[in-house]
Amino acid sequence: MPRVVSALAALALLAWSVPSAALQVRLVPPTPRQGDTVMLFVGGTKGARDVEGSLGGQRLAFFPYGAEYAALAGVDLETKPGKVPWRIGLVDGVGTPRKAAGILTIKAAGFPVQRLTLPDGMVNLDPQSEQRAANEAARLRTLYDTVTPERLWRGRFTQPVASRKPGEGFGFRRVINGQPRMPHAGIDYSADRGTPVVASNRGRVALLGEFFFAGRLVALDHGLGLYTLYFHLDGVAVTEGELVERGQTVGTVGTSGRSTGPHLHFAAQLGRARVNPPDLYTLPVRD
Repeated sequence: MPRVVSALAALALLAWSVPSAALQVRLVPPTPRQGDTVMLFVGGTKGARDVEGSLGGQRLAFFPYGAEYAALAGVDLETKPGKVPWRIGLVDGVGTPRKAAGILTIKAAGFPVQRLTLPDGMVNLDPQSEQRAANEAARLRTLYDTVTPERLWRGRFTQPVASRKPGEGFGFRRVINGQPRMPHAGIDYSADRGTPVVASNRGRVALLGEFFFAGRLVALDHGLGLYTLYFHLDGVAVTEGELVERGQTVGTVGTSGRSTGPHLHFAAQLGRARVNPPDLYTLPVRD
C-alpha cells in the first residue's frame, strides 16, 4: 500500500509540474498604423479571472467575448512608429497565474498636410478665449481618463450621419493661417445643417457642452475607456447621463464653434489615444 500511495503522489506532483497550455493571443490588425484601433483576443482562458494587461503605457480593459477575452487598444495618431511592448496576465481555472508578452510594430500612417484659412480671432486667441479653450481641453482629458468598468457597446459601430461624400480629415497635419497646429483628431462628414446625427453605438451621454473650438458637442461613453464625440452640432436631442442606443438621434448637424461650414466632426478616443473613427465600423466582432 505505501508503494501505491507513493506512486499516486508522484503522479500528482508530475501533473502539477506540467506547464499549462500557452495563452492564445491574437492582435487585429497585427501591424497597425498610427491612429489605428487594435483588438486583442485571448484564447485558452476557460474559467479564467483577473484578466489584465497593457499595450505600451495603455492599460487594457478586457471583457468576455464568446470563449475568449477581448480588449480594445488605441494607437494614438502621434505615436512614434516603432516597436511597442504588450503583456497579458490572468489566473486560470485552477488558480494558476499565466502570462504572455510580445512586441507590436507600429507603422507610420503618412498623414497629409492640410492648409486652412480662418478668421484671425479663431486662430490667435485673446487671453480670455485661450484660457477658456485650455479649460475645455482639460475637461475632455479628465473625461478620457474615466473608465466605466462595463462594456455598453454591442457589435460594430455605424456612421453617425448621412453624408454627401465619404468622411475625411483624420490625422491631417493642419497649417492654419500659415501656422502649424495640432493634427486633426476626427473625421469630418459634410452634411446640410439640421441633418440628424445618431449615436454610433450604444452608450451613455457623458458630456454636453458648448466649447470654443468644438462648438455644441455630445460625448458618449461606450464603456471600458471608449468614447465617441460629435462636434459643431446645431441642436442636441439628449440629456447628460442618458443611455442611448445605436442609431438614436443625439443632435443635428451645425457649424458651431470653429467651423468653416455645416458638417459633423466625429471623433473616437480610447483613453488618451486619438483613433480613426471608421476603424470602429469594421471591428472583428459579432455582438
